[in-house]
Amino acid sequence: MVFVSFFYSSVIEFFYDENVLKLALAALIGSIIGLERSLKHKPAGLKTAMILTVGSCLLTIVSIFSAELYSEAYTKPMDPLRLAAQVISGIGFIGGGVILVRKNDVISGITTAVMLWVCGAIGIAVGAGFYKEAILTLAFLILAVQILPLVLDKIGPKGLKEKEIKVRMYTSKEVQLTELIKQIKGLDYRISSVKVKEEATQYFLTFVVMTKKEMFTTDVFYQLKTLDEVEKVEVENLS
Repeated sequence: MVFVSFFYSSVIEFFYDENVLKLALAALIGSIIGLERSLKHKPAGLKTAMILTVGSCLLTIVSIFSAELYSEAYTKPMDPLRLAAQVISGIGFIGGGVILVRKNDVISGITTAVMLWVCGAIGIAVGAGFYKEAILTLAFLILAVQILPLVLDKIGPKGLKEKEIKVRMYTSKEVQLTELIKQIKGLDYRISSVKVKEEATQYFLTFVVMTKKEMFTTDVFYQLKTLDEVEKVEVENLS
């Protein structure tokens, strides 16, 4: 009975320790951010975000308490956030690993990299005892990546309601390319980044069309394929 009472009191004391609660809060916030990334099938998901937030929190706790414990052994005052400061620069390498440049020169992973950086910042904030600020940052983060895009889809400018589709097109050399571009614009597309390459018996065109988000990439393919001047067409969704 004495052992059970001792064990129970030890467990209660352990979980009511402020540093344990800090790590638990950091884990909770990190898992919420990571879950959002995982649901969107992004490269750095729940595990990465949670571990990063907890690790940042732990280093901040160690940094602050080390400065208090060992300051008397040194003549110069110690910086209590010296270790925590290295977290942000370290996350830069992790963030760089999730930013990818595809073969079509489209950059992806920037949002995930920024969110990992924020995970580190939240972990530092929790470790330093800024709980309200950390929770408020989480709320703003969810607002930015989940709610704001939905609002902009409804009331935002036209450019934010469009998606980009990259087109590769082959035509014969008899085709007037200017007239062809005008025809494509007549299909209610906006066109940008036009490149023309002359080959032995053909012209090779690459360009980006902007169309409504509701439109399927296959619809663009079939519309462009029906143009008489087009011999071959490939399309790829960029957004």
